[in-house]
Amino acid sequence: MSLACETCPVRDRAACSVLDEAGRDELSRIGRHRTLRAGETLFAAGEATDVCATLIDGALKVTRFDAEGHETILALVHPAGFVGELFQPFSDFDVVALTECRLCVFADRDFDAAIAAHPELARALLRRTQEELHASRAMQSLVMAGSGKARVAALLWKFAESASDSPCHPAARFELPLSRGEMADMLGLTIETVSRQLTALEQEGAIRREGKRGIELLDPARLSHLFD
Repeated sequence: MSLACETCPVRDRAACSVLDEAGRDELSRIGRHRTLRAGETLFAAGEATDVCATLIDGALKVTRFDAEGHETILALVHPAGFVGELFQPFSDFDVVALTECRLCVFADRDFDAAIAAHPELARALLRRTQEELHASRAMQSLVMAGSGKARVAALLWKFAESASDSPCHPAARFELPLSRGEMADMLGLTIETVSRQLTALEQEGAIRREGKRGIELLDPARLSHLFD
């Protein structure tokens, strides 16, 4: 079944947004939808892979494990993000669903042909790759950024930016894609420190927690001031 590009929630943000309607129709005929459950693996390190994908909704983590089995989260993929190894037959890292995810999946050979037919798609993918590399470096730099409160505030800000449809403003409400433990590992903190700092940010009026993972930004300026 062809992809429903006209109703896709990321059609104006994904790399394929540069295509005209004819180009999108062509791309929709070679792709398919796939749904992942939370915790399900899209790509496993060392395994052969011949597909790539655009994330429609949900969140993915790019991760690796050391010899002792300790996980390091290298990057997060948010809606409109592109994942896959177009130029090599094996995946270097695990790509795992943090939440239920929907993706547009393409065979590498078909997507490579689409790139050859539409050079603007290649340029859009290069631009997105550069943006995601910058975002990954910024995320990794959080590990070295000041106090525990500053690290937690900066990570919340990154989540709010990723959940927003606007390039200028963070989302007012969003769901945490990571558990407390995953946040702690990414930031080089303990779970107890992450929990304490979330409580402190709520008591100071910067955020409000809603349910298990919901976050509302009450005072974005206060939050951003903590890590600027």
